[in-house]
Amino acid sequence: MDRRRFLFQASAAAVAAASCSLSKAQSLPTVSAELTLREEPGAPQVPLTYAGLSYELAQLTDPQFFTASNRDLVEYFRLLSLQGVLRVGGNTSEFCWFKANASTPEPKLHLPAGNLAANWMPHRLFAISPEAIDALAGFLQATGWRLIYGLNFGNSTPGRAAAEAAYVAQAVGGRLEFFQIGNEPDFYHDANNGTRPPDWGFAEYMKEWVGFAEAIGAKVPGIRLGGPDVGASSAWVTRFAAALPAEFDARVVALTGHYYAEGPPDDPRVTIERLLGGNPDIPAQTRRIEAAARACGRAYRMTEGNSCYRGGKPGMSNAFAAGLWAGDYMLQLASLGCVGVNLHGGGSAFLTAGLGDHTPGMEASKGPQTVRSGFYTPISSEAGSAVKATPVFYGMLLANQFAGGTLLRVDGAMEGVNATAYAAKHKRGFKVAVFNKDELKPIDLSIRAPRNVQSATAWRMQAPALDSTEGVTLAGAEIQAHAKWRPKVVEHVAVRNGIPRLRIPAGSAVLLFLN
Repeated sequence: MDRRRFLFQASAAAVAAASCSLSKAQSLPTVSAELTLREEPGAPQVPLTYAGLSYELAQLTDPQFFTASNRDLVEYFRLLSLQGVLRVGGNTSEFCWFKANASTPEPKLHLPAGNLAANWMPHRLFAISPEAIDALAGFLQATGWRLIYGLNFGNSTPGRAAAEAAYVAQAVGGRLEFFQIGNEPDFYHDANNGTRPPDWGFAEYMKEWVGFAEAIGAKVPGIRLGGPDVGASSAWVTRFAAALPAEFDARVVALTGHYYAEGPPDDPRVTIERLLGGNPDIPAQTRRIEAAARACGRAYRMTEGNSCYRGGKPGMSNAFAAGLWAGDYMLQLASLGCVGVNLHGGGSAFLTAGLGDHTPGMEASKGPQTVRSGFYTPISSEAGSAVKATPVFYGMLLANQFAGGTLLRVDGAMEGVNATAYAAKHKRGFKVAVFNKDELKPIDLSIRAPRNVQSATAWRMQAPALDSTEGVTLAGAEIQAHAKWRPKVVEHVAVRNGIPRLRIPAGSAVLLFLN
């Protein structure tokens, strides 16, 4: 039996099957904690467009994927959010080109010097047709989502980028959030990227970026841009904000960057325990970016990321632990003022292509896998298989219940346990999300709201084990085929003297509704 199964309170059948292990868990000390929620002037609001998904731009070479007729995918997007943001970009965006018609010549393919087997970028071009962009526009209309579109900066020219942007802007219309020029330019000079020479840096980036932006702006009146869409350097984000010429003050509407919590997947140190341990540097880095964004009147959005870079780690990125991480991470960034999070995913063929056809997740696998990479994808959409929500999707769905709310300050410590809590004010009361990421310790929690609570209910997010890839539930229900889901178990929480109290088992999350 898996060593983590005794950590959870599951269904009666699971309890019977794991009675010995559960008795051990019940003998562990329970952590008692009290949280106090406080309203603060100027607290961050969670936009209705907060939840987002990110895909490789090369996904558009399959015009039947992002289309209104792909009803299952449409319904999964709508289940996650009715007003989300789709971002298309990734490594493959630097090798995509817009084939406007049959006579459009393909661009020159740049191949870095040295051993290509050690390079992690695609080594081929991907042609995108007008029909694929038209289909994408229909998909956005069907889902109600908006679009961030990544333009090729690695193997393209300003003229090509401008022509592509003009067609996308015309097709998508008012659902276009903004364009991005390039993907992870802070990595361009690295040997495993090789998009630019080793001595190429920020100054060269800004000069080239401005040339592309001017060409695009000449073709697309009222252009909206975001950037720099870096892979890791928060310093590049703040420098980008400061270095923008005055002519782009109104055009650049967002600062953007990526974040992957762990990696690479074939590193044995990358574990569930380390993933759920969190990154103590996130608050300081995010606050620096937020300060830079506010100083220039812009917003910050995390446009690509997930639990583990290079496709994710099987047994972790496709497991319940990643769902806990995703919900926690989304609300952590919201509490710091970020206006949106786009978690990366898509079909494994395109994700593998984006890694230069490397498959490090397979090396970490303990057995046969149905996908080559993309273990972290929120929506599994492999060719020949049914579209399906993964554990990451559950965490995102929980976190997105905060959309439209105003964040509250949460005072009080849950000492001695690996847990986090977030709260927001909504029209009908308050919502509180608690993530008990501890492997062993349950929490007995009481909550003091800004006013006495009259009644409280809860949805629980749980699974048989942290490394479970199946059996995840939210509010007692799994997401069924065709994105069919609704709360099945809405728990009534005890309220005494205006204070709700409940127990949160180890390795689970809860979303409370306080009225």
